[in-house]
Amino acid sequence: MNFLSLTDTGSAILALLIVAGMFVMFLREVYPTEVVAIGGVSLMLVTGILPYQSALAVLSNPAPWTIGAMFIIMGALVRTGALDSFTSTAQKQAQVNPRFAIGLLMAFVVLASAVVSNTPVVVVMIPVFVQIARTLNVPASKLLIPLSYAAILGGTLTLIGTSTNLLVDGVARAQGMKAFTIFEVTPLGIALVIYGMIYLRFIAPKLLPERDSMASLLSDRSKMKFFTEAVIPPDSNLIGREVTGVQLFKRPGVRLIDVIRGDESLRRNLKGVELKVGDRVVLRTEMTELLSLQRNRELKRVDQVSAVETKTVEVLITPGCRLVGRTLGMMRLRRRYGVYVLAVHRRNQNIGRQLDDLVVRVGDTLLLEGAPADIKRLAAEMDMVDVTQPSARAFRRSHAPIAIGALVGIVALAALGVAPILLLSIVAVAVVLLTRCIDADEAFSFVEGRLLALIFAMLAIGAALNSSGAVSLIVEAIAPGLSTLPPFLIIWAIYLLTSVLTELVSNNAVAVVVTPIAIGLAQAVGIDPRPLVVAVMVAASASFATPIGYQTNMMVYGPGGYRFTDFMKVGVPLNLTVGLLASLLIPLIWPL
Repeated sequence: MNFLSLTDTGSAILALLIVAGMFVMFLREVYPTEVVAIGGVSLMLVTGILPYQSALAVLSNPAPWTIGAMFIIMGALVRTGALDSFTSTAQKQAQVNPRFAIGLLMAFVVLASAVVSNTPVVVVMIPVFVQIARTLNVPASKLLIPLSYAAILGGTLTLIGTSTNLLVDGVARAQGMKAFTIFEVTPLGIALVIYGMIYLRFIAPKLLPERDSMASLLSDRSKMKFFTEAVIPPDSNLIGREVTGVQLFKRPGVRLIDVIRGDESLRRNLKGVELKVGDRVVLRTEMTELLSLQRNRELKRVDQVSAVETKTVEVLITPGCRLVGRTLGMMRLRRRYGVYVLAVHRRNQNIGRQLDDLVVRVGDTLLLEGAPADIKRLAAEMDMVDVTQPSARAFRRSHAPIAIGALVGIVALAALGVAPILLLSIVAVAVVLLTRCIDADEAFSFVEGRLLALIFAMLAIGAALNSSGAVSLIVEAIAPGLSTLPPFLIIWAIYLLTSVLTELVSNNAVAVVVTPIAIGLAQAVGIDPRPLVVAVMVAASASFATPIGYQTNMMVYGPGGYRFTDFMKVGVPLNLTVGLLASLLIPLIWPL
C-alpha cells in the first residue's frame, strides 16, 4: 500500500510531520489519544513510511504483554481485598493519631506503587485520605495532591512500577540494548522518593491550596435530605403555569429536581415547561417543608406516608467504570436506579446543565443524589468509587495470600534472574485465575484495552521513526551541540525534553518517541546510552506539573476541587528539582 515514492530525507520529514500532527491532536483532545495514535500508524502504513513487517514486529515486543498481565495481577489484589488490610489498619490509626496514619499510608502508597499499577492504589486511597482530612479538620485538597505524587514517585522504584518503565525497557531492547533488571533503577528511585517525601512534608503544605470539593460548593446541602414526588391533581391552580415560575418550588428548603410526564423526564430543560394534569414533580426538601407539602392542595403527594431519605455523594469515574464513553442520558440513571446526577466536575469546572448529552470520561467526578441503597447499587454495578467512603467491597479474602504470593513471586524470581518478567507474569496470571482469586471475566475487565492500544500504536510509530530515518535526522541536528556539554547537562537536556512533553501529552507516547532519540544521541556522541534511557524513564514517570500529565493526577483532580494552576504551583518546583537531582545522580550510578 505504498502510494508515495519518497527520498530517504523526504520519508524522515514526512514521518516527523505526522508525529507533530499527532502531538497537536493529543493537545487539542478532539479524539482520544489511542484513536490519534492508531490514525497516525495507519497513515504511516499507507504512505510506506512504516514497512508492514516492521509493524508486525511490534507485536513481539514483551512490554505491552507484560503490562496487560500486571493489570490482571493487580485486579486479583483488589478483588481479594489484599489492599484493604493495609487501609483498614491505617483507618484505625487515623482515629487515634491521624498524622501518623498519613505517614503510614504514604509509605504504603510508595511501596505498593513500586510493584503494582499506581492508578488503582490511588483510587483505593482517595476515600481514606478524604476521611482523614475530615478527622484533622483540613480540606482534602491538602492531602490528595501529595497522595498522587507519592504514587508517582513510588513507580520509579522498580522496572514494573509503571507501564512507562516497562515500555522504555521494551523500546531499548528493540534497539539492541541489554534489558533492565527489575531493581536496576531502585537506587535512583530511593533517592528521588526520599527527596520527594521531604518536599511533600515541608514545602508542599505551603503551596497546596485550600479548596472545597464539588459537594461542599452547593449551598444548603446539609438541610435538604428528602426526595418527594408530587402529582398535579385535576383541580390544581398550578395547571398551565411555567414550572420554573412557581413560587412554591422556590421556597427556602425546597429545590425543584425534575418534572416527569408519563415516562419522560423533562429535567433537561425545565424552562418553558408548563405543568399539566398528572405531571409528577420531584422535589428535594427539608423535613419541615415535606410536612407542609402534605397539606398543600395544589399538589398531591404520590406517597402520603413516607418520603425517600436521600444523600449527596461524590463518585469518581475510574478507568474500569462502565459509564466511560457513554452519555449520561443514554444510561437512564433516574429510571434504572432512582438516582439523579446533579453536577459533574471536569477539569476545573462544575457542569450542571445539559448533563444528558455529557460523555463521561475517566477522572470525572459525579455529584449524585438518591437513596443510599440506590447509590450503592449504582456504584457497585457501574464500578464507581465513592470518594467520601472507603470501599468495603472485598471478595474472597481467603485468597489474598495467593494473590500477594503471585506478585512476590514475580518480583523475587525476576530479581534473581530465574526467568524474564513476561514469562513470570503469565505464570502468575495462570495462578490467580486457576485458584479463583479472580474470575476470568472480572480479571480481563481490569485490563485497560485503550492503554494497550495506545502502547502498541506508539511502538509502531517508534518503529516508523527509525525505519524512515527520522531519528537519525534529529540526532544529526542535535549531536554536534550536545557533544561539547558535560555529562550532567546532556542528561538534563534529555530529561527536560521528556518532562516538558510528558506534561502536555501521554507519557507513554513521549517515552516511545524520545527513547530512540536518546539512544541515537548517545551513540552519535560516543557515550553509553543507558544513562540517557534512564533519564527518559524517570522523566516520563515523574510528571507533577499538570493534571493531564499523569493519570493519578487526574484521579485526584475532582475530589480535591483543584484548579489546573494548583498542580503547576506545587508540581513545577518538584519537577525541576527532581530533574536536577536525577541528572546529578544518573552519571554516578550509570557512568557515561
